[in-house]
Amino acid sequence: MGESKASSMFGAGSELLRGVISAPLERVRRKGAVGKLAPGDSVNTMIEGEIIPRLLMAHSSGARQGVKAKQSRPIDPADAARFATLPLQLEAAGLLEEVDVFIADGASVETICLDLLAPSARKLGEMWESDECDFLDVTMGLWRLQEVMREIAARAPTERAYLLTPRSVLFSPMPGDNHNFGALMIEEVFARAGWRSEALVKPERRELIDRLGRQPFDMVGLTLTRDCPSSALANLIKAIRNASVNPDIVVFVGGRMINENPGLVQDVGADGTAPDALSALEIAEKLVKVSAIPDANLR
Repeated sequence: MGESKASSMFGAGSELLRGVISAPLERVRRKGAVGKLAPGDSVNTMIEGEIIPRLLMAHSSGARQGVKAKQSRPIDPADAARFATLPLQLEAAGLLEEVDVFIADGASVETICLDLLAPSARKLGEMWESDECDFLDVTMGLWRLQEVMREIAARAPTERAYLLTPRSVLFSPMPGDNHNFGALMIEEVFARAGWRSEALVKPERRELIDRLGRQPFDMVGLTLTRDCPSSALANLIKAIRNASVNPDIVVFVGGRMINENPGLVQDVGADGTAPDALSALEIAEKLVKVSAIPDANLR
């Protein structure tokens, strides 16, 4: 693949994306260097909780109402193992050529993400933990994987035509939680599925409440990557419901704290949770009704 073609394919937004990846990894590196690395800040936790979910946004939600999912050729574990370390050796354009071979052989976008890209991201984390590669190697490898993800996602048709009036959702990290990756990732998943979705980055509590008080979102999704008092989360959810201009707003919560304690969903007054972005989309579409009035903006 020529250099000019690769530049046009992977140029837009690449520096920003690289920064989003390197910032949390840099935090892990600094804490590890001074011997104060908490269990929740390990590189593998970061990759599992923030990087891998981003890779899953390429899948536009599988079998949808009225749309039958295609059969996909599985990826041989040996092929996945061979691919796992290629992000350390090839540029994004070279990785894409490798992925295209699997796609041409019948692998779906979902299979590529779940059985090829995500395991490769995990492998990079394992290699950093075992000192087989350094911070720069991992940062660049993850960036290349996500550039490939963005390209194959761009090829896949979105499903906005299947919705009538799109549902709306606002995603936000818990105020005070600096891990924004999860909110940005899940916002893209919902957008590709036809929702009107937005994400806040490093919001103050007042900013989040004010935003919900000005626009009637159907749903708000809060991501939590660090533990926080359940009372603080319950208080925020109560404030969201009081401030929202939509009296029926659905409140979704997710992240490590919720995944480890699913009973918190009811305790804090939320409506639902899911272990990953794709499951969240499936559950959210059952909780939020679709209007039968066609949306002129989709024409």
